[in-house]
Amino acid sequence: MSSLAEPPASRAPSRSPVRSPALSPAAGPSRCSSERRRTIWDTRTEPGAVQDTQLRSVDLNYVIRLLKDSNSKDLEKEQLKTLKKVVKHFENGLPLKDLAQIIEILNLCAEKVNEQEAFTEPLCELIKLCGLPFQKKKLSDEVSYSVAISKSIAQLGSLMTVPSSQVRIQICKCVVSFYNMEPPRKLLPGYQPTSANYKIQMAELGGLAETLASSLELVENQLTEKLWVLKALQHLSSSGVNCRLMMKAQAASRLCSYLKGVDPSGQLVFRSSEILWNLLENASKEEVVNQLSSLECVRALKEVFEDLLVHGFRHYDRQLRNDLLVIATLLAENPAAPMIESGFAKLLIVLATFTEVRIPNPLIKGLKLTYSYEDFELKKLLFNVIGVLSKDPRAVQLLSENDVMPALLYYVKPIQKPGFHDWSAAQYEELQLHAIAILASVAPVLIDKYLSCQANTLLLVFLEWCIGQDAFFGQGNSFHGTGGRGNKIAQMRYSLRVLRSVVSLYDDRVNLNLCDQGAISQLL
Repeated sequence: MSSLAEPPASRAPSRSPVRSPALSPAAGPSRCSSERRRTIWDTRTEPGAVQDTQLRSVDLNYVIRLLKDSNSKDLEKEQLKTLKKVVKHFENGLPLKDLAQIIEILNLCAEKVNEQEAFTEPLCELIKLCGLPFQKKKLSDEVSYSVAISKSIAQLGSLMTVPSSQVRIQICKCVVSFYNMEPPRKLLPGYQPTSANYKIQMAELGGLAETLASSLELVENQLTEKLWVLKALQHLSSSGVNCRLMMKAQAASRLCSYLKGVDPSGQLVFRSSEILWNLLENASKEEVVNQLSSLECVRALKEVFEDLLVHGFRHYDRQLRNDLLVIATLLAENPAAPMIESGFAKLLIVLATFTEVRIPNPLIKGLKLTYSYEDFELKKLLFNVIGVLSKDPRAVQLLSENDVMPALLYYVKPIQKPGFHDWSAAQYEELQLHAIAILASVAPVLIDKYLSCQANTLLLVFLEWCIGQDAFFGQGNSFHGTGGRGNKIAQMRYSLRVLRSVVSLYDDRVNLNLCDQGAISQLL
């Protein structure tokens, strides 16, 4: 599918200039008059260690105590200045050993955002740090810190409860960065970057996908935030583990409801459908279909399909329309899905047959299909839907009332010329074989229609053509055309399957009709 523009987002705040590390935090009330003030910077080093003035160890315990201090409201200035120093110190990446404390600092900042808006910017800057490459001292650090790191990354998703658009968007940007990791610009002395997929693995271990999918409820009415959450989930849904986690948060049903959401950019439908596809491919297909089988979801799917059918003129629109039709076909296979009650089944049946029977129908008034590749694929998908619906006893009346039998029998006739009704010879042959294959499923359930359309006669005449010596070069380049290149074997094979399907009903009307027309001698 065509890629779309990035979700609009407010520009990330620029980092404020950091003052000299030598400066102590601004003065604030001490807990006791004799307590000695200490600075954020811990200048203690091991004997013989190289002292790097730019990368001296930062005392995160002091930062945490400072943020927890609620004895005075005058501490805000000092707290903000200290947070800026922390951000500056870790601007090239976070050591694994410090991440748990950084997350604790994040949580403390998040608690303050509701009452002190000034903490929004440093909170976003700290979240941005989590998107930078993690750094380790030893190869074993990735395993040693795995539990702590997975919990820390999961905590990022929990911060989506902070009622700030800026914070939520920054969290999503951070998650997206896991999948576009760039090498650190500068390594801390004695450190090396973690493996490329480390954050992705830790996100799976911590259950970030479930938390983030649950947060969709929080951004229900905020389009920009919703698009960023969907972008993050789109990346996460490339993993089977994450897809199963998302399903726990009812992601499929929630995403389906977004398909009909108002979004001029088109990203809401694009990203929602992409994630749905990933869920179908990477999670339990049965579970996804069950979540999508509510009346609300089926109606949403129908509405967006209709809109794309009538107003979708771009290549991407037609691709998306076909993708949604595949999902609709999966739903039609589920007896619990209200395809008939929603009117979706009738729309698809009418759409599958209107080019063959040419009977006006208000459901498709003014609709014209082209002979593009996407519309060719649409036609085949609609035949598939007919085959699926023929297995549902509740749909038999719809199939009978909407001329499915004459539409399929339309293809039971010799191919007279290389190109047929603007389809190429190969395309028409594929449609012909597909229609006759579906006829084998439909004929037994519409036997009265089958007889009234004189289908036996049409099939026997068609079989005569199949064994005839006139020149015909079958393309044999489709699933149904296997073994039929340069001959009519594929046409013969599927015609015989139709006859077998109706004869196996042991309906005297069918069998006597075939005998009266000399079917036995013809088949021998």
